[in-house]
Amino acid sequence: MQETVLSNDRNSLIIGTRGSKLALAQAYEVKALLIDAHDHLNDDNIEINVMSTRGDRVLDRNLSEIGGKGLFTEEIELALEKGDIDIAVHSLKDMPTKLPAGLELACYLPREDVRDAFLSSKASSLGDLPQGAVVGTSSLRRKAQALALRPDLEIVNFRGNVQTRLQKLDDKVADATFLAMAGLNRLAINDDRINPVETADILPAVAQGAITIEIASHNNEMMTLLAPLNHKETELRVRAERHMLDILDGSCRTPIAGLATIDGDVMTLKGRVLDDDGNMDFYDEVSGDKNNPEAIGEKLGQLLKCASS
Repeated sequence: MQETVLSNDRNSLIIGTRGSKLALAQAYEVKALLIDAHDHLNDDNIEINVMSTRGDRVLDRNLSEIGGKGLFTEEIELALEKGDIDIAVHSLKDMPTKLPAGLELACYLPREDVRDAFLSSKASSLGDLPQGAVVGTSSLRRKAQALALRPDLEIVNFRGNVQTRLQKLDDKVADATFLAMAGLNRLAINDDRINPVETADILPAVAQGAITIEIASHNNEMMTLLAPLNHKETELRVRAERHMLDILDGSCRTPIAGLATIDGDVMTLKGRVLDDDGNMDFYDEVSGDKNNPEAIGEKLGQLLKCASS
């Protein structure tokens, strides 16, 4: 008779994830961490359920045109609500700031490199691109900050997973593009066209580089299992960033960037709000007690909201 190691009827833990190579790498990382943290979990009783989301299926339009960040989470969150999966692994930058009732973010893994990467065969930086060069991106944040630096550039829509966008660059659909350093690192992609962009030049997306795990709020067993995996510094930083974004009513329709850093007990949160073409550009920063991240996010969000309204 099989030993009972989990309280659900399946006697197994099911991880829900999107199906891209990056999403799968993140899901398998969570699986390995759970096995390392708990003697009763192993390869046989943790399953990975690959799910398709509307954001993955609709690739010919910007997210802002078809509904925003929730397009990458709706189907997965429905499975959580129904109990078809036990936990969901997400790139936190893809998560809306407001979750469905009854769901919560239970865990944050150590944050990867927060920077964007500039990729081009013609230049090693945005400033080195020839006049009128074509840059491919579907991110309004990247578009706005790129145009703020180089208003002469032509921006074209560039959606798809990491491999798709690299292929588009190979096919000369654009002269350059941006990707997240975190994704490139997690996929161990080495490409001589990769050039990290310092955050002083292009501020990253809120929560860029962070992996989060979502659960049903009533699932105390999953909360307990995930507790040893949580990285507190990452949690504090992204809570501040996401609260700022929430105050600004941020979505894929608004170019907003933010980054929190911690030095000792002090957190500094930087934020930037732009219009689509980078003509209007508002920046500010706030410092405070790292253990009160929402207060820092609230203060900066209100400052930027007043400045940009």
